[in-house]
This record gives sequence, C-alpha cells and structure tokens, in this order.
Amino acid sequence: MKLLRWIAALAAAALMSGAARAETVTVFAAASLKNALDEVGAAYAKTGGEARFSYAASSAIARQIEQGAPADVYVSADSDWMSYLAERKLIVAASRRDLLTNRLALIAPADSRTAIRIGKGMPLAKALGSGRLALAGPDVPAGKYAKASLTALGVWDGVSGKLAQAENVRTALQYVARGESPLGIVYDTDAKVEPRVRIVGLFPDATHPRIVYPAAVVAASKNPDAVKFLTYMSSPAAAAIFQKYGFKVLPRR
Repeated sequence: MKLLRWIAALAAAALMSGAARAETVTVFAAASLKNALDEVGAAYAKTGGEARFSYAASSAIARQIEQGAPADVYVSADSDWMSYLAERKLIVAASRRDLLTNRLALIAPADSRTAIRIGKGMPLAKALGSGRLALAGPDVPAGKYAKASLTALGVWDGVSGKLAQAENVRTALQYVARGESPLGIVYDTDAKVEPRVRIVGLFPDATHPRIVYPAAVVAASKNPDAVKFLTYMSSPAAAAIFQKYGFKVLPRR
C-alpha cells in the first residue's frame, strides 16, 4: 500500500506541474547489466520514454550518488550497496525491489584448453601457473562473491597473491578476453556476451551470498518518469530481454 500511495503521489505531482512530455531518466547501473539494459532502454523508448545509462561497479556508482551525482534510478549487483544508500536515506525506500539473480563463472580465453572441476580444493593455483586470476576488486559485488566462493572451496589462500584485480567485472572479463589472464571469475551473463572467452565451470550457489540485483529510485530525483522506468524493468517485455541475456528474473513481492 505504501508503494501504491507513493506512485499515486508522484503521478499527481507530475500532472499538477503540467509535465506533458517524457523526461529522460538517468540510470546508474552495475557494469554487468550493460548489454541487457541497453536493450531494455531501446524497448522502453518505443513506449515513448527515454533512458540513458551510466555503468560502473555498484560500489563506485553508489558513492557517486552519495556525493550528489544526478541519478534518477540506481540498479546494484548486490543488496549491500543498495542498503548502504538506504541507510543514508539516499533512495526512496518504498521503491526498492529485487529484479534479477545471476551465476558466478570461472572463465578462460576461448582457445584455452584449461579444464578444472570446480569443487573443494580444486587446483586453481596450479592452473594459473605464472599467470594471474582476473576478478573484480574487493568492494565490487562480483569480487566479493568470488572471494566468498573461493574461501568456501578452500582455495582462496592459494590464489590471493596471484590476482589481477579490476575496477569492475567487465574489466576483469576483458583481462581474460585479451589473454592477459589465463583465468577469471565473472558473472555467467558476462561470459555469454564475450565470444573471446569460454566458461570453464559455474560456482555452486551455496558457496557465496545469493547474487541479487535490486533497483530503486534515487531520493534526490525530481524526475516523474523515474518510477515509470523502474516499473518497466519489471514488465514482461523487460523480463524477456533479461532472460535472453541469461539473467533469472525474480518474482515481484
């Protein structure tokens, strides 16, 4: 009921202000969403709306919002950074919703013959040889998930000194795609959009916190179309796009 009242109030404010045309919605989103959200934005444009996107690590864009960056909607790759903004009252709490989930993947260059069975005590350090494991930095959701999984599998200590840490998960993906790292850890969906890498295996979901992509309207936004785009991301049309890119769409609660 609180969300419905908030939506009604926002719509009424838009009508009272005489807003007749759509306003461009600025969306700050996790880098792993780029391909899917670009397509969602194109589909949204066909409804008469317009969205523009800024992609980076969830941690980086959360801090940008904290510093006053002009965003209307925030989409994170984990719940922690959304909660970080919520605790500081920088998102509209009633608008927060969990959109998607994902899988964590071990990847190698497409022409690599490396084969590893992901499990307890897997020979990851040996497979790296003199190379480094590409993964996102410790504050980035994909990096946190990767560390948690490797720790649960008992191999973190063996590889923690052989890391090529990246500012976001897409940069880690490129380290492997360019052959700069023999192995990397990214999201399953990242690997699927990069033909220069292949998936060696998927990490068990139980080895890391659940991967969740929450979204919310930024509290400082005055854009009446922010909620419209947020709602569109939960539409059947958007769901079909997210599923095409390998994301699992979470049911609305």
